[in-house]
Amino acid sequence: MMPLSYARADSIEATLTAIAPRGHAVHPLPSEAPVRLIAGGTNLTDLMKLQLMRPSHLFDINRLPLDSITSQPDGGMRLGALARNADTAYHPEVETRYPLLSAAILAGASAQIRNMASNGGNLLQRTRCMYFYDSATACNKHTPGSGCSAIGGLTKYNAILGASPHCIATHPSDMCVALAALNAVVHVQGRTGERDIAFADFHRLPGEHPELDSTLAPDELIVHIDLPEAQRFAAHSAYLKIRERLSYAFALVSVAAALDLAEDDSIRDVRVALGGVAHKPWRRPEAEAQLVGLPANADSFARLADALLEGAQPQGANAFKLPLARRAIVRALEVAREGSIDNRGRPHALEESP
Repeated sequence: MMPLSYARADSIEATLTAIAPRGHAVHPLPSEAPVRLIAGGTNLTDLMKLQLMRPSHLFDINRLPLDSITSQPDGGMRLGALARNADTAYHPEVETRYPLLSAAILAGASAQIRNMASNGGNLLQRTRCMYFYDSATACNKHTPGSGCSAIGGLTKYNAILGASPHCIATHPSDMCVALAALNAVVHVQGRTGERDIAFADFHRLPGEHPELDSTLAPDELIVHIDLPEAQRFAAHSAYLKIRERLSYAFALVSVAAALDLAEDDSIRDVRVALGGVAHKPWRRPEAEAQLVGLPANADSFARLADALLEGAQPQGANAFKLPLARRAIVRALEVAREGSIDNRGRPHALEESP
């Protein structure tokens, strides 16, 4: 067993000092970072058990004042990085103003995990590719330069979009798919200052460096997530998750869909993000723009599905994902068209993961 020390953070400044790179390790690999922050720990503890994360020190940040969920003057909302997933999903204003986000969170993991998992941690969770979780196999995410065992291997759960010759892993989060559709902004803080990262730029495609999941620097901390005002989408949104079982299963394909409809039911605006198909939540705003002014019907939705999936490259056992994703996009948009609020005023979720 590796020696491990533990301390509780009493300020953001102390936290940033703790994670500041030391010596020559300016950008340590995630597995080699000597200090790891822990909030809910729902992914970190699993990674440590498998020796995929090998910190010598855990810094508990749960006492930092980053757990609030508040409305903003511009009509948006601010989600604290340490607010729990369950508290976010069941927050009355999130349910009413961002039902898409509530539905996505409730489709993920299990009730027990949602009670512990933090919003910031959800963004930073690692892939669930089976080869990543086996330290004995070649994987460029846990051992850069070793190769990708998934390519030519068991690919059922792997990517069909945005992959590279170095990695075909997918991003596991449900919450992040909705945040991508809602144009969220991630606010981070480092020792040299603060910055905002558009959600589309937060997660990376694998490229030549699949070991890097996001654009967050090793010495930066997620402080909060800002949701822009999205009232025009609140009445017509849906999160559809296709998985192998109801509870505690990651998406084969998921779709976050939101529509802004005119009085004649033509499309004023549309947002669609996909999960389970790429290294990051998958969106193509230029494809969405092609539907503006068209009727909100199956033909229009199928046109968007084709544009979103253009260039897809299934590999082996995941070829089923292409037709599955196409049908899921159309179905999610049809459900969104019918309305996202049920007769009790609660968000319409196709499923809640027990």
